[in-house]
Amino acid sequence: MTIKILPGLPYPLGTTVDKNGVNFALFSKNATRVELCLFDDDGNNEIRVELPYYTDEVFHGYIPGLKWGQRYAYRVYGPYDPEKGMRFNPNKLVLDPYAKKLTSCVTANNAQLGYVPTSALEDLAFSAQDSAAYMPKCIVIDENHFDWQGVQKPKIPWSEEVIYETHVRGFTILNPEVEKALRGTFYGLSSKKVIAYLKSLQISSVELLPIATFLTDGILKRKGLSNYWGYDPIIFMAPYTPYLATGATSEIQRTVRALHEAGIEVILDVVFNHTAEGNQMGPTLCYRGIDNTIYYRLNKNNPRYYEDTTGCGASFNLHHPRVLQLVMDSLRYWSTNMQIDGFRFDLATTLARDDENTFQRNSDFLSVVQQDPVLQRLKLIAEPWDLGNGGYQVGTFRPGWAEWNDQFRDTTRRFWKGDMGQAGAFAKRLTGSADLYNKNGRKTWESINFVTAHDGFSLADLVSYNHKHNEANQEDNRDGSDANYSWNGGEEGDTKNPAIKENRLARAMGLMASLLLSRGTPMIRSGDEILHSNKGNNNLYAQDNHLAWLDWENISSDGHKMLDLVRQLMKFRRSNPQFISDNFLSPKECVWYRPDGHPMESTDWQDFVRALSVKLKGKKQDIFLIFNAFHEPIQWTLPPGKWYLKIATKSFKSQQQTYPIPAWSVAVFSTGKTSHATR
Repeated sequence: MTIKILPGLPYPLGTTVDKNGVNFALFSKNATRVELCLFDDDGNNEIRVELPYYTDEVFHGYIPGLKWGQRYAYRVYGPYDPEKGMRFNPNKLVLDPYAKKLTSCVTANNAQLGYVPTSALEDLAFSAQDSAAYMPKCIVIDENHFDWQGVQKPKIPWSEEVIYETHVRGFTILNPEVEKALRGTFYGLSSKKVIAYLKSLQISSVELLPIATFLTDGILKRKGLSNYWGYDPIIFMAPYTPYLATGATSEIQRTVRALHEAGIEVILDVVFNHTAEGNQMGPTLCYRGIDNTIYYRLNKNNPRYYEDTTGCGASFNLHHPRVLQLVMDSLRYWSTNMQIDGFRFDLATTLARDDENTFQRNSDFLSVVQQDPVLQRLKLIAEPWDLGNGGYQVGTFRPGWAEWNDQFRDTTRRFWKGDMGQAGAFAKRLTGSADLYNKNGRKTWESINFVTAHDGFSLADLVSYNHKHNEANQEDNRDGSDANYSWNGGEEGDTKNPAIKENRLARAMGLMASLLLSRGTPMIRSGDEILHSNKGNNNLYAQDNHLAWLDWENISSDGHKMLDLVRQLMKFRRSNPQFISDNFLSPKECVWYRPDGHPMESTDWQDFVRALSVKLKGKKQDIFLIFNAFHEPIQWTLPPGKWYLKIATKSFKSQQQTYPIPAWSVAVFSTGKTSHATR
C-alpha cells in the first residue's frame, strides 16, 4: 500500500488532525530516522512510513486521508551504544510522548526490553525481538469538541480550600450506590450520589492519585500484584484506560464538569520526576527509545547509568528545553482541554534540580511555571522532597506554591500519641507553621496540613498499630516507612476490648479535629472520615483489592461517629474566619492558656506539656480551643467572658467557667450562641 506523505509542520508536537488528514511530529535530537507505524483497528496489521522531513530536531509529516481514531506508534533508528547513553532500537515500538489516548494499558513483557535479558552482557546486548505485539497503540483523537455547557471552574480561594485526596478506582469500586458497570471509573466518580456525599463533607477539592497511563512492572506481575497508586507513568497526557468505563476520554471532561457544577475543584497528582522505563535494565516504551540522552539525567562519568534522586531508577531531565516543553504542554492540556484546577507534583524537588543536580528555587521548571499565563493561575502543590542530596525542601519553594507539610503530620501524630515535648511544635503547626512559611510574602495556605495521606497509615491504623504490617506486598515487610509515630492503645490491630476501642476513637477524633481546626490548607485522606482500615499496611502501592478499596457497606459505628464529627468540624471551620485567613496570626490574635485560665509564659513551654488551649480572637466572635492529649481528665478554666460549647469529641458536663476536659479529647468554645454541638 502506497501512502502519500507531505511535509506538514514540525509543530505542534504529537498529532494534529484536520478535515483533510493528520500531521505527525516527533522530537529527537540524535535519531537518524523515524518510521511512523500505522495500525488497523485490531492493532495487528502494521504499515511503516518514514517521516522524511526533519526541522528543528523534529521529524514530521502530514498524511492526507487519515482521521481521528487512527492507531499509530513509532520506530526510531539510531546507534545502540549504552556506554555512550544511546539506546535506539527500532525493533521496539515506542509510544508518542504527546499521545492523548492509548488502545489499552501497558503490560510488562520481556519483548519490550531493548537488550537480551538472558545475556551475560545485560543491557549491552542488543535485542532483535519485535515488541509491537506487546505494546498498546496510540490513538489520534479529536480534542476540541466537548460541550462544557457553560460550566466554569469554581475558582475557590486558596484560603477556603479543604482537599480530599482519593483514588478514582478505590473510591467507588465497592460503592453500592454507583451503577456496577461504572464503579471504579470516572463515570462512577461523577455519579450524583457520590458528588452529594462529597458535598456533604464540605470539601472544596478532590485530589486524584495519578490518572495518566502507568505500568505494572514485571516484578509485580510475577507476584500476582499490580500497580494500584499509579506512580510509574508512561504517557503523561493519555489517561489510564481502565478508569474509562466507555473508553472515551470525554468521561474525564464529564466528571470534571459535574464536579465543577457542584462547586468542587479537581486537582491531579502528577509524576514528572521519573517514568516507568526505570534504570538501564528497564523496558523501552517511549522516551528511552526516542532519545535516551535527552529525556533522562545520565551519569556524567558513565552515561550507561542514570542519575536517580527518586528511588525509581532514573530522573527525568527537565533541564532540557524539549523535556520541559513536554511537561508544560502536558500541564496546559489537562488545565485547558480537561479544565483541571491544579496539580500536586510528586517528588517536586527533582523537578527543580539544575544540571549539577542541585535544587534551585529559580530553576527552569519553577520559573517557566510562574511565567505561564495558564499555569500561574492554577493551584500548584509541591511534595517538597526527594531522595537526592539536599532533597528535603519543606518551606523553601517559591511564593505561590503550596507544599505538603510533613512537619504538621509528624508533630500532630506525636502530640496525640502522647510523646513528651511536642506542645511548642504542635502550637506552631496548628497556627500555620509561620516558622516555615512566614517569609517572602508567603501565606498560611501554602502549608498543606495533613495527618495521613495515601502513603502511610490510614487514620484508623494510626491509632491501632504500633508497627507496619506490609506482608501482603511480598517484600518481607521491608517496604514502607518505619517512622509512623503511631500507638495501638494496648493491642496490635483488631480488638474487642471496649476501653481500647474507646481510646482509639478518641485519639482519631483528636487528630482529625487538629487537622480541621488548623490554619493552613487541610488535606483529608479518603476513607479517614469513615475510619477505613488497611489492616496495618502503610504502603498500598501494589494492593488493588479490598485492602485498599473503601468498604462503604460495612462502616462501623465508630466510623459513623467520625463522619458526623468531620461534618461538624467542617461547618464550624467554614463559618469562622480564624481558620480561613491568608495571613499569619499576630500575638494579639492568638493567646495560649494554661489549664488554670492564665496565659502561658515562656517558661511554661519548657515543661513537658501534653495539653494546650488557645484563644483565637475574631471580629464577630472569639474561639477557644482545648486539646487534651493527656491520659487523664484535666480541669480547665476558660478565660473571662461568656463561652458556649460548640464541639466536644468526648462528652462532659457543662459548668460555669471550669470544665472537666476528658482525656484524649478536643473541646471547642466560642463567644457566639449559634451551632451548639457535641458528640
